[in-house]
Amino acid sequence: MYVQEVEPVAGSLGLSALVAALPLLVVLVLLGGVRMKAHLAALLGLLAAALVALFAYGMPFGQTLSSAAQGAAFGVFPILWIVVNALWVYRMTVRTRHFDVLRRSFGRLSDDPRIQALVVAFCFGALLEALAGFGAPVAICSVMLVALGFDPVRAAVVALVANTAPVAFGAMGTPVVTLAQVTGVPLDSVASVVGRQTPLLALVVPLLLVALVDGRRGLRETWLPALACGVAFAAAQFAASNYVSAQLADIAAALAGAAALVALPRARRPAAEPVRVAVLTGVRSEDLDEEDPRPDVLRAYAPYALIVLVFSVAQIPAVKDWLAGATRTFDWPFLNVLNPHGEPVGGNVFTLPLVSTGGTLVLLAGLGTAAVLGVRARTAAEEWVATVHELRFAILTVTSVLALAYVMNLSGQAATIGQFVAAAGAGLAFLSPVLGWFGVAVTGSDTSANALFGALQVSAARESGLSPELLAAANSSGGVLGKMISPQNLTIACAAVGLAGREGDLLRKVLPWSAGLLLIMCLIVLGQSSPVLGWMLP
Repeated sequence: MYVQEVEPVAGSLGLSALVAALPLLVVLVLLGGVRMKAHLAALLGLLAAALVALFAYGMPFGQTLSSAAQGAAFGVFPILWIVVNALWVYRMTVRTRHFDVLRRSFGRLSDDPRIQALVVAFCFGALLEALAGFGAPVAICSVMLVALGFDPVRAAVVALVANTAPVAFGAMGTPVVTLAQVTGVPLDSVASVVGRQTPLLALVVPLLLVALVDGRRGLRETWLPALACGVAFAAAQFAASNYVSAQLADIAAALAGAAALVALPRARRPAAEPVRVAVLTGVRSEDLDEEDPRPDVLRAYAPYALIVLVFSVAQIPAVKDWLAGATRTFDWPFLNVLNPHGEPVGGNVFTLPLVSTGGTLVLLAGLGTAAVLGVRARTAAEEWVATVHELRFAILTVTSVLALAYVMNLSGQAATIGQFVAAAGAGLAFLSPVLGWFGVAVTGSDTSANALFGALQVSAARESGLSPELLAAANSSGGVLGKMISPQNLTIACAAVGLAGREGDLLRKVLPWSAGLLLIMCLIVLGQSSPVLGWMLP
Protein backbone atom coordinates (compact mmCIF):
# COMPACT_ATOMS: atom_id res chain seq x y z
CA MET A 1 0.00 0.00 0.00
CA TYR A 2 1.23 3.49 -0.89
CA VAL A 3 -0.18 6.69 0.63
CA GLN A 4 0.41 9.86 -1.38
CA GLU A 5 2.21 12.71 0.34
CA VAL A 6 1.86 16.31 -0.81
CA GLU A 7 4.97 17.79 0.87
CA PRO A 8 7.58 14.99 0.82
CA VAL A 9 10.66 17.23 0.39
CA ALA A 10 11.68 18.80 3.73
CA GLY A 11 8.02 19.34 4.57
CA SER A 12 7.98 22.27 2.12
CA LEU A 13 5.29 22.68 -0.52
CA GLY A 14 7.52 24.96 -2.61
CA LEU A 15 10.50 22.60 -2.64
CA SER A 16 8.25 19.60 -3.22
CA ALA A 17 6.58 21.34 -6.17
CA LEU A 18 9.98 22.20 -7.63
CA VAL A 19 11.10 18.58 -7.45
CA ALA A 20 7.73 17.32 -8.74
CA ALA A 21 8.02 19.61 -11.76
CA LEU A 22 11.38 18.12 -12.82
CA PRO A 23 9.89 15.47 -15.17
CA LEU A 24 7.87 18.14 -16.98
CA LEU A 25 10.91 20.41 -17.20
CA VAL A 26 12.98 17.54 -18.60
CA VAL A 27 10.44 16.92 -21.38
CA LEU A 28 9.94 20.60 -22.20
CA VAL A 29 13.67 21.44 -22.23
CA LEU A 30 14.57 18.40 -24.32
CA LEU A 31 11.84 19.18 -26.84
CA GLY A 32 11.99 22.96 -26.93
CA GLY A 33 15.65 23.60 -26.14
CA VAL A 34 17.64 20.57 -27.24
CA ARG A 35 15.18 19.74 -30.08
CA MET A 36 15.35 16.06 -29.19
CA LYS A 37 12.94 13.69 -30.93
CA ALA A 38 9.63 13.48 -29.09
CA HIS A 39 9.76 9.76 -28.29
CA LEU A 40 13.24 10.05 -26.77
CA ALA A 41 12.29 13.13 -24.74
CA ALA A 42 9.18 11.34 -23.48
CA LEU A 43 11.19 8.28 -22.43
CA LEU A 44 13.69 10.42 -20.52
CA GLY A 45 10.82 12.35 -18.94
CA LEU A 46 9.31 9.03 -17.84
CA LEU A 47 12.65 8.05 -16.30
CA ALA A 48 12.76 11.38 -14.43
CA ALA A 49 9.19 10.90 -13.15
CA ALA A 50 10.02 7.40 -11.93
CA LEU A 51 13.16 8.61 -10.12
CA VAL A 52 11.23 11.43 -8.43
CA ALA A 53 8.49 8.98 -7.41
CA LEU A 54 11.02 6.52 -5.99
CA PHE A 55 13.46 8.80 -4.20
CA ALA A 56 11.50 11.96 -3.38
CA TYR A 57 8.03 10.51 -2.77
CA GLY A 58 9.05 7.07 -1.52
CA MET A 59 6.76 5.19 -3.88
CA PRO A 60 7.71 1.48 -3.92
CA PHE A 61 9.49 0.30 -7.07
CA GLY A 62 6.78 -2.23 -7.93
CA GLN A 63 4.00 0.35 -7.69
CA THR A 64 6.01 2.89 -9.70
CA LEU A 65 6.56 0.32 -12.44
CA SER A 66 2.90 -0.72 -12.31
CA SER A 67 1.77 2.92 -12.60
CA ALA A 68 3.90 3.39 -15.71
CA ALA A 69 2.58 0.14 -17.19
CA GLN A 70 -1.02 1.22 -16.63
CA GLY A 71 -0.37 4.55 -18.35
CA ALA A 72 1.25 2.82 -21.31
CA ALA A 73 -1.64 0.34 -21.49
CA PHE A 74 -4.14 3.20 -21.59
CA GLY A 75 -2.04 4.81 -24.31
CA VAL A 76 -2.40 1.69 -26.44
CA PHE A 77 -6.06 1.10 -25.66
CA PRO A 78 -8.17 3.10 -26.18
CA ILE A 79 -6.03 6.11 -27.29
CA LEU A 80 -3.84 4.62 -30.02
CA TRP A 81 -6.58 2.16 -30.94
CA ILE A 82 -8.62 5.21 -31.98
CA VAL A 83 -5.75 6.92 -33.79
CA VAL A 84 -4.61 3.84 -35.74
CA ASN A 85 -8.08 2.97 -36.99
CA ALA A 86 -8.93 6.57 -37.89
CA LEU A 87 -5.72 6.98 -39.89
CA TRP A 88 -6.34 3.57 -41.48
CA VAL A 89 -9.64 4.82 -42.89
CA TYR A 90 -7.87 7.87 -44.28
CA ARG A 91 -5.12 5.74 -45.86
CA MET A 92 -7.71 3.60 -47.65
CA THR A 93 -9.22 6.73 -49.24
CA VAL A 94 -5.74 7.73 -50.42
CA ARG A 95 -4.98 4.20 -51.69
CA THR A 96 -8.15 4.14 -53.81
CA ARG A 97 -7.64 7.79 -54.94
CA HIS A 98 -11.00 8.75 -53.50
CA PHE A 99 -9.18 11.29 -51.37
CA ASP A 100 -8.25 13.12 -54.61
CA VAL A 101 -11.91 13.03 -55.65
CA LEU A 102 -12.90 14.54 -52.31
CA ARG A 103 -10.17 17.17 -52.63
CA ARG A 104 -11.42 18.22 -56.07
CA SER A 105 -15.00 18.24 -54.81
CA PHE A 106 -14.07 20.72 -52.09
CA GLY A 107 -11.93 22.77 -54.47
CA ARG A 108 -14.80 23.23 -56.94
CA LEU A 109 -17.23 24.75 -54.43
CA SER A 110 -15.98 28.23 -55.36
CA ASP A 111 -13.34 29.92 -57.52
CA ASP A 112 -12.97 32.75 -54.99
CA PRO A 113 -9.64 32.13 -53.20
CA ARG A 114 -11.00 33.56 -49.97
CA ILE A 115 -13.86 31.06 -49.96
CA GLN A 116 -11.47 28.32 -51.04
CA ALA A 117 -9.39 29.03 -47.93
CA LEU A 118 -12.50 28.47 -45.79
CA VAL A 119 -13.52 25.31 -47.63
CA VAL A 120 -10.09 23.70 -47.81
CA ALA A 121 -8.22 24.88 -44.71
CA PHE A 122 -11.11 25.30 -42.27
CA CYS A 123 -13.78 22.77 -43.28
CA PHE A 124 -11.78 20.07 -45.06
CA GLY A 125 -8.95 20.56 -42.58
CA ALA A 126 -11.39 19.81 -39.75
CA LEU A 127 -12.43 16.58 -41.50
CA LEU A 128 -8.79 15.55 -41.74
CA GLU A 129 -8.25 16.51 -38.09
CA ALA A 130 -11.22 14.32 -37.16
CA LEU A 131 -9.62 11.27 -38.76
CA ALA A 132 -5.88 11.72 -39.05
CA GLY A 133 -4.75 14.53 -36.76
CA PHE A 134 -1.03 14.62 -35.83
CA GLY A 135 -0.14 17.33 -38.38
CA ALA A 136 -1.88 15.75 -41.38
CA PRO A 137 -4.38 18.63 -41.86
CA VAL A 138 -1.59 21.21 -42.04
CA ALA A 139 0.44 19.19 -44.54
CA ILE A 140 -2.45 18.24 -46.80
CA CYS A 141 -4.35 21.54 -46.73
CA SER A 142 -1.27 23.65 -47.38
CA VAL A 143 -0.44 21.48 -50.42
CA MET A 144 -4.05 21.78 -51.64
CA LEU A 145 -3.95 25.57 -51.33
CA VAL A 146 -0.69 25.71 -53.28
CA ALA A 147 -2.35 23.53 -55.96
CA LEU A 148 -5.16 26.10 -56.12
CA GLY A 149 -2.59 28.81 -56.90
CA PHE A 150 -1.81 30.22 -53.45
CA ASP A 151 1.66 31.51 -52.66
CA PRO A 152 3.42 28.83 -50.53
CA VAL A 153 3.94 31.12 -47.52
CA ARG A 154 0.32 32.28 -47.54
CA ALA A 155 -0.90 28.70 -47.96
CA ALA A 156 1.15 27.51 -44.99
CA VAL A 157 0.02 30.39 -42.74
CA VAL A 158 -3.65 29.83 -43.60
CA ALA A 159 -3.38 26.08 -42.97
CA LEU A 160 -1.65 26.64 -39.61
CA VAL A 161 -4.15 29.22 -38.35
CA ALA A 162 -7.12 27.13 -39.52
CA ASN A 163 -5.87 24.11 -37.56
CA THR A 164 -7.15 25.44 -34.22
CA ALA A 165 -10.88 25.10 -33.59
CA PRO A 166 -11.08 21.34 -34.41
CA VAL A 167 -7.94 20.21 -32.55
CA ALA A 168 -9.49 19.48 -29.13
CA PHE A 169 -11.79 16.88 -30.74
CA GLY A 170 -9.24 15.64 -33.30
CA ALA A 171 -8.46 12.00 -34.10
CA MET A 172 -11.97 10.99 -33.07
CA GLY A 173 -11.84 12.87 -29.78
CA THR A 174 -8.45 11.55 -28.63
CA PRO A 175 -7.39 14.71 -26.70
CA VAL A 176 -10.58 14.89 -24.62
CA VAL A 177 -10.65 11.12 -24.08
CA THR A 178 -7.10 11.36 -22.72
CA LEU A 179 -8.01 14.39 -20.62
CA ALA A 180 -10.96 12.57 -19.06
CA GLN A 181 -8.85 9.54 -18.21
CA VAL A 182 -5.89 11.33 -16.59
CA THR A 183 -8.11 13.71 -14.60
CA GLY A 184 -10.85 11.31 -13.56
CA VAL A 185 -13.44 13.79 -14.86
CA PRO A 186 -16.21 12.03 -16.87
CA LEU A 187 -15.71 12.31 -20.64
CA ASP A 188 -19.17 13.76 -21.20
CA SER A 189 -18.53 16.47 -18.61
CA VAL A 190 -15.17 17.63 -19.92
CA ALA A 191 -16.25 17.36 -23.57
CA SER A 192 -19.34 19.48 -22.91
CA VAL A 193 -17.22 22.27 -21.40
CA VAL A 194 -14.65 22.15 -24.21
CA GLY A 195 -17.67 22.28 -26.53
CA ARG A 196 -18.63 25.60 -24.92
CA GLN A 197 -15.17 27.12 -25.44
CA THR A 198 -13.66 26.10 -28.79
CA PRO A 199 -16.85 26.90 -30.77
CA LEU A 200 -16.26 30.53 -29.78
CA LEU A 201 -12.92 30.30 -31.58
CA ALA A 202 -14.72 28.86 -34.59
CA LEU A 203 -16.70 32.11 -34.85
CA VAL A 204 -13.50 34.14 -35.15
CA VAL A 205 -11.12 31.94 -37.16
CA PRO A 206 -12.98 32.06 -40.54
CA LEU A 207 -13.01 35.86 -40.39
CA LEU A 208 -9.31 35.79 -39.61
CA LEU A 209 -8.63 33.44 -42.54
CA VAL A 210 -10.26 35.66 -45.17
CA ALA A 211 -8.30 38.60 -43.75
CA LEU A 212 -5.07 36.62 -44.00
CA VAL A 213 -5.86 35.75 -47.62
CA ASP A 214 -6.95 39.18 -48.88
CA GLY A 215 -6.54 41.73 -46.10
CA ARG A 216 -9.25 44.28 -45.38
CA ARG A 217 -10.82 43.77 -48.80
CA GLY A 218 -11.26 40.08 -48.07
CA LEU A 219 -12.91 40.83 -44.75
CA ARG A 220 -15.14 43.52 -46.26
CA GLU A 221 -16.31 41.42 -49.22
CA THR A 222 -16.57 37.94 -47.68
CA TRP A 223 -17.40 38.56 -44.02
CA LEU A 224 -20.90 37.12 -44.47
CA PRO A 225 -19.82 33.70 -45.86
CA ALA A 226 -17.03 33.57 -43.27
CA LEU A 227 -19.44 34.33 -40.45
CA ALA A 228 -22.02 31.83 -41.76
CA CYS A 229 -19.34 29.14 -41.98
CA GLY A 230 -18.13 29.92 -38.46
CA VAL A 231 -21.61 29.95 -36.95
CA ALA A 232 -22.56 26.64 -38.58
CA PHE A 233 -19.26 25.05 -37.55
CA ALA A 234 -19.58 26.33 -33.97
CA ALA A 235 -23.21 25.25 -33.62
CA ALA A 236 -22.51 21.73 -34.89
CA GLN A 237 -19.40 21.33 -32.72
CA PHE A 238 -21.34 22.50 -29.66
CA ALA A 239 -24.32 20.25 -30.37
CA ALA A 240 -22.26 17.14 -31.12
CA SER A 241 -19.93 17.50 -28.14
CA ASN A 242 -22.76 18.22 -25.70
CA TYR A 243 -25.63 16.07 -26.93
CA VAL A 244 -24.34 13.38 -29.32
CA SER A 245 -20.70 12.25 -29.11
CA ALA A 246 -17.38 14.03 -28.63
CA GLN A 247 -15.91 11.74 -31.29
CA LEU A 248 -18.30 13.16 -33.90
CA ALA A 249 -17.79 16.83 -33.03
CA ASP A 250 -15.28 17.65 -35.78
CA ILE A 251 -16.97 15.65 -38.53
CA ALA A 252 -20.32 17.29 -37.79
CA ALA A 253 -18.73 20.74 -37.57
CA ALA A 254 -16.75 20.39 -40.80
CA LEU A 255 -19.74 19.20 -42.81
CA ALA A 256 -21.99 21.89 -41.31
CA GLY A 257 -19.47 24.63 -42.14
CA ALA A 258 -19.12 23.42 -45.73
CA ALA A 259 -22.90 23.09 -46.09
CA ALA A 260 -23.35 26.69 -44.93
CA LEU A 261 -21.00 27.88 -47.66
CA VAL A 262 -22.76 25.78 -50.29
CA ALA A 263 -26.15 27.11 -49.20
CA LEU A 264 -25.07 30.76 -49.34
CA PRO A 265 -25.33 32.17 -52.90
CA ARG A 266 -22.80 34.88 -52.08
CA ALA A 267 -20.16 32.25 -51.35
CA ARG A 268 -20.53 30.80 -54.86
CA ARG A 269 -20.19 34.15 -56.60
CA PRO A 270 -17.09 34.25 -58.88
CA ALA A 271 -14.23 36.33 -57.56
CA ALA A 272 -13.31 39.57 -59.28
CA GLU A 273 -10.17 39.31 -61.40
CA PRO A 274 -8.17 41.80 -59.25
CA VAL A 275 -8.75 39.50 -56.26
CA ARG A 276 -7.52 36.42 -58.10
CA VAL A 277 -4.49 38.28 -59.45
CA ALA A 278 -3.59 39.61 -55.99
CA VAL A 279 -4.06 36.33 -54.12
CA LEU A 280 -3.28 33.53 -56.58
CA THR A 281 0.37 34.30 -57.20
CA GLY A 282 1.42 30.65 -57.37
CA VAL A 283 0.93 27.94 -60.02
CA ARG A 284 -2.47 26.24 -60.16
CA SER A 285 -2.60 22.43 -60.45
CA GLU A 286 -4.28 21.18 -63.63
CA ASP A 287 -5.82 18.09 -62.01
CA LEU A 288 -8.34 20.34 -60.21
CA ASP A 289 -10.19 20.70 -63.52
CA GLU A 290 -10.87 16.97 -63.83
CA GLU A 291 -14.54 16.02 -63.69
CA ASP A 292 -15.32 13.12 -61.39
CA PRO A 293 -18.36 10.85 -61.93
CA ARG A 294 -21.07 11.40 -59.33
CA PRO A 295 -20.80 7.80 -57.98
CA ASP A 296 -17.10 8.41 -57.29
CA VAL A 297 -17.91 11.65 -55.46
CA LEU A 298 -20.51 9.87 -53.34
CA ARG A 299 -18.04 7.10 -52.52
CA ALA A 300 -15.45 9.73 -51.54
CA TYR A 301 -17.84 11.08 -48.90
CA ALA A 302 -18.94 7.59 -47.80
CA PRO A 303 -16.26 7.02 -45.10
CA TYR A 304 -17.38 10.10 -43.19
CA ALA A 305 -21.05 9.20 -43.59
CA LEU A 306 -20.33 5.69 -42.29
CA ILE A 307 -18.48 7.03 -39.25
CA VAL A 308 -21.36 9.37 -38.45
CA LEU A 309 -23.84 6.51 -38.91
CA VAL A 310 -21.92 4.06 -36.70
CA PHE A 311 -21.38 6.57 -33.90
CA SER A 312 -24.99 7.76 -34.10
CA VAL A 313 -26.34 4.21 -33.82
CA ALA A 314 -23.98 3.63 -30.87
CA GLN A 315 -25.68 6.52 -29.04
CA ILE A 316 -29.13 4.86 -29.14
CA PRO A 317 -29.79 3.96 -25.47
CA ALA A 318 -30.47 0.26 -26.10
CA VAL A 319 -27.40 -0.11 -28.32
CA LYS A 320 -25.27 1.93 -25.92
CA ASP A 321 -26.23 -0.35 -23.03
CA TRP A 322 -25.53 -3.45 -25.12
CA LEU A 323 -22.08 -2.18 -26.13
CA ALA A 324 -21.29 -1.20 -22.54
CA GLY A 325 -22.03 -4.77 -21.50
CA ALA A 326 -18.74 -5.83 -23.09
CA THR A 327 -16.75 -3.40 -20.92
CA ARG A 328 -14.40 -5.10 -18.49
CA THR A 329 -13.24 -3.55 -15.21
CA PHE A 330 -10.55 -5.07 -13.02
CA ASP A 331 -8.05 -4.16 -10.31
CA TRP A 332 -4.71 -3.21 -11.82
CA PRO A 333 -2.04 -5.63 -10.51
CA PHE A 334 0.57 -4.48 -7.98
CA LEU A 335 -1.14 -1.12 -7.51
CA ASN A 336 -2.72 -0.05 -4.23
CA VAL A 337 -2.61 3.74 -3.85
CA LEU A 338 -4.39 5.92 -1.29
CA ASN A 339 -4.65 9.71 -1.46
CA PRO A 340 -3.44 11.86 1.49
CA HIS A 341 -6.88 11.44 3.10
CA GLY A 342 -6.53 7.65 3.08
CA GLU A 343 -9.05 7.08 0.26
CA PRO A 344 -8.35 4.75 -2.70
CA VAL A 345 -7.58 6.59 -5.94
CA GLY A 346 -9.27 5.79 -9.24
CA GLY A 347 -6.03 4.52 -10.78
CA ASN A 348 -6.28 1.28 -8.80
CA VAL A 349 -8.96 0.12 -11.25
CA PHE A 350 -8.55 -0.27 -15.02
CA THR A 351 -11.52 -0.10 -17.39
CA LEU A 352 -11.37 -1.86 -20.75
CA PRO A 353 -14.25 -0.74 -23.03
CA LEU A 354 -13.69 -3.40 -25.68
CA VAL A 355 -16.60 -2.60 -28.00
CA SER A 356 -17.98 0.78 -26.95
CA THR A 357 -14.67 2.63 -27.36
CA GLY A 358 -14.29 5.00 -30.30
CA GLY A 359 -11.51 2.95 -31.87
CA THR A 360 -13.69 -0.14 -32.25
CA LEU A 361 -16.51 1.94 -33.73
CA VAL A 362 -14.08 3.51 -36.22
CA LEU A 363 -12.83 0.00 -37.07
CA LEU A 364 -16.40 -1.04 -37.89
CA ALA A 365 -16.83 2.06 -40.05
CA GLY A 366 -13.48 1.24 -41.68
CA LEU A 367 -14.66 -2.24 -42.63
CA GLY A 368 -17.71 -0.64 -44.23
CA THR A 369 -15.44 1.88 -45.97
CA ALA A 370 -13.33 -0.93 -47.42
CA ALA A 371 -16.47 -2.54 -48.85
CA VAL A 372 -17.82 0.71 -50.32
CA LEU A 373 -14.48 1.74 -51.85
CA GLY A 374 -13.81 -1.74 -53.22
CA VAL A 375 -10.73 -2.39 -51.10
CA ARG A 376 -9.93 -6.10 -50.93
CA ALA A 377 -9.45 -7.70 -47.51
CA ARG A 378 -5.74 -8.31 -48.11
CA THR A 379 -5.17 -4.71 -49.18
CA ALA A 380 -7.12 -3.37 -46.20
CA ALA A 381 -5.03 -5.52 -43.85
CA GLU A 382 -1.81 -4.31 -45.50
CA GLU A 383 -2.93 -0.70 -45.05
CA TRP A 384 -3.68 -1.32 -41.36
CA VAL A 385 -0.21 -2.77 -40.80
CA ALA A 386 1.33 0.11 -42.77
CA THR A 387 -0.59 2.54 -40.57
CA VAL A 388 0.91 1.02 -37.42
CA HIS A 389 4.37 1.23 -39.00
CA GLU A 390 3.82 4.87 -39.97
CA LEU A 391 2.81 5.68 -36.40
CA ARG A 392 5.56 3.65 -34.71
CA PHE A 393 7.33 6.68 -33.20
CA ALA A 394 4.03 8.35 -32.32
CA ILE A 395 3.01 5.12 -30.56
CA LEU A 396 6.21 5.19 -28.49
CA THR A 397 5.70 8.88 -27.71
CA VAL A 398 2.07 8.54 -26.63
CA THR A 399 2.67 5.47 -24.46
CA SER A 400 5.70 7.12 -22.82
CA VAL A 401 3.90 10.41 -22.15
CA LEU A 402 0.91 8.63 -20.64
CA ALA A 403 3.18 6.40 -18.55
CA LEU A 404 4.87 9.58 -17.30
CA ALA A 405 1.48 11.17 -16.55
CA TYR A 406 0.28 8.13 -14.60
CA VAL A 407 3.47 7.96 -12.52
CA MET A 408 3.15 11.67 -11.69
CA ASN A 409 -0.55 11.38 -10.88
CA LEU A 410 -0.39 8.22 -8.76
CA SER A 411 2.79 9.13 -6.87
CA GLY A 412 1.29 12.48 -5.86
CA GLN A 413 3.54 14.75 -7.95
CA ALA A 414 0.60 16.28 -9.82
CA ALA A 415 -1.24 16.96 -6.54
CA THR A 416 1.82 18.74 -5.14
CA ILE A 417 2.14 21.01 -8.18
CA GLY A 418 -1.61 21.56 -8.14
CA GLN A 419 -1.59 22.76 -4.54
CA PHE A 420 1.34 25.05 -5.26
CA VAL A 421 -0.27 26.54 -8.40
CA ALA A 422 -3.58 26.99 -6.54
CA ALA A 423 -1.95 29.92 -4.73
CA ALA A 424 -2.72 31.96 -7.86
CA GLY A 425 -6.33 32.03 -6.63
CA ALA A 426 -8.81 33.71 -8.96
CA GLY A 427 -6.01 34.42 -11.47
CA LEU A 428 -5.67 30.68 -12.02
CA ALA A 429 -8.68 30.67 -14.35
CA PHE A 430 -7.03 33.29 -16.57
CA LEU A 431 -3.68 31.46 -16.60
CA SER A 432 -5.10 27.96 -17.08
CA PRO A 433 -5.30 28.09 -20.92
CA VAL A 434 -1.73 29.42 -21.03
CA LEU A 435 -0.45 26.16 -19.52
CA GLY A 436 -2.19 24.12 -22.22
CA TRP A 437 -0.97 26.53 -24.90
CA PHE A 438 2.61 26.19 -23.68
CA GLY A 439 2.32 22.40 -23.52
CA VAL A 440 1.11 22.09 -27.11
CA ALA A 441 3.60 24.68 -28.38
CA VAL A 442 6.39 22.47 -27.04
CA THR A 443 5.01 18.96 -27.64
CA GLY A 444 2.99 19.69 -30.79
CA SER A 445 0.10 17.62 -29.44
CA ASP A 446 -3.04 18.56 -27.51
CA THR A 447 -3.22 14.92 -26.39
CA SER A 448 0.28 15.09 -24.89
CA ALA A 449 -0.38 18.44 -23.22
CA ASN A 450 -3.58 17.08 -21.68
CA ALA A 451 -1.73 14.02 -20.40
CA LEU A 452 1.03 16.17 -18.92
CA PHE A 453 -1.02 18.97 -17.38
CA GLY A 454 -4.61 17.72 -17.09
CA ALA A 455 -4.33 16.26 -13.58
CA LEU A 456 -2.36 19.30 -12.44
CA GLN A 457 -5.16 21.61 -13.62
CA VAL A 458 -7.83 19.59 -11.82
CA SER A 459 -5.81 19.40 -8.61
CA ALA A 460 -5.21 23.17 -8.67
CA ALA A 461 -8.90 23.80 -9.38
CA ARG A 462 -10.01 21.75 -6.38
CA GLU A 463 -7.50 23.47 -4.10
CA SER A 464 -8.60 26.95 -5.23
CA GLY A 465 -12.34 26.28 -5.26
CA LEU A 466 -12.72 26.53 -9.05
CA SER A 467 -14.54 24.05 -11.30
CA PRO A 468 -12.30 21.04 -12.14
CA GLU A 469 -14.21 20.55 -15.40
CA LEU A 470 -13.59 24.18 -16.38
CA LEU A 471 -9.82 24.15 -15.86
CA ALA A 472 -9.42 20.70 -17.41
CA ALA A 473 -11.27 21.93 -20.49
CA ALA A 474 -9.27 25.18 -20.48
CA ASN A 475 -6.07 23.16 -20.76
CA SER A 476 -7.31 21.57 -23.98
CA SER A 477 -8.97 24.70 -25.38
CA GLY A 478 -5.91 26.83 -24.71
CA GLY A 479 -3.73 24.10 -26.10
CA VAL A 480 -5.28 24.20 -29.56
CA LEU A 481 -3.87 27.71 -30.00
CA GLY A 482 -0.32 26.50 -29.42
CA LYS A 483 -0.57 24.09 -32.34
CA MET A 484 0.25 26.70 -34.99
CA ILE A 485 3.53 27.72 -33.29
CA SER A 486 4.79 24.24 -32.38
CA PRO A 487 8.10 23.37 -34.09
CA GLN A 488 6.54 20.09 -35.23
CA ASN A 489 3.72 21.79 -37.14
CA LEU A 490 5.94 24.56 -38.50
CA THR A 491 8.32 21.94 -39.89
CA ILE A 492 5.45 19.97 -41.42
CA ALA A 493 4.04 23.10 -43.08
CA CYS A 494 7.43 24.16 -44.48
CA ALA A 495 8.20 20.69 -45.81
CA ALA A 496 4.77 20.39 -47.43
CA VAL A 497 5.04 23.60 -49.49
CA GLY A 498 8.77 23.51 -50.24
CA LEU A 499 9.94 26.08 -47.70
CA ALA A 500 12.36 23.88 -45.75
CA GLY A 501 14.45 25.95 -43.36
CA ARG A 502 12.01 28.87 -43.22
CA GLU A 503 10.21 27.82 -40.05
CA GLY A 504 11.31 31.09 -38.42
CA ASP A 505 9.54 33.15 -41.09
CA LEU A 506 6.31 31.23 -40.55
CA LEU A 507 6.62 31.53 -36.77
CA ARG A 508 6.88 35.32 -37.00
CA LYS A 509 3.72 35.40 -39.12
CA VAL A 510 1.55 33.15 -36.94
CA LEU A 511 2.80 34.00 -33.43
CA PRO A 512 0.78 37.25 -33.11
CA TRP A 513 -2.42 35.39 -34.08
CA SER A 514 -1.66 32.57 -31.67
CA ALA A 515 -1.09 35.04 -28.82
CA GLY A 516 -4.14 37.12 -29.70
CA LEU A 517 -6.49 34.13 -29.83
CA LEU A 518 -4.96 32.83 -26.59
CA LEU A 519 -5.82 36.11 -24.88
CA ILE A 520 -9.42 35.72 -26.07
CA MET A 521 -9.54 32.17 -24.68
CA CYS A 522 -8.06 33.32 -21.35
CA LEU A 523 -10.79 35.96 -21.06
CA ILE A 524 -13.47 33.39 -21.96
CA VAL A 525 -12.29 30.99 -19.23
CA LEU A 526 -11.97 33.83 -16.71
CA GLY A 527 -15.52 34.88 -17.54
CA GLN A 528 -16.80 31.31 -17.26
CA SER A 529 -15.25 31.05 -13.79
CA SER A 530 -17.33 34.04 -12.67
CA PRO A 531 -21.01 35.05 -12.88
CA VAL A 532 -20.21 37.02 -16.06
CA LEU A 533 -20.10 33.91 -18.31
CA GLY A 534 -20.77 31.23 -15.71
CA TRP A 535 -24.20 30.70 -17.26
CA MET A 536 -22.46 29.11 -20.28
CA LEU A 537 -21.34 26.07 -18.31
CA PRO A 538 -23.52 22.94 -18.08
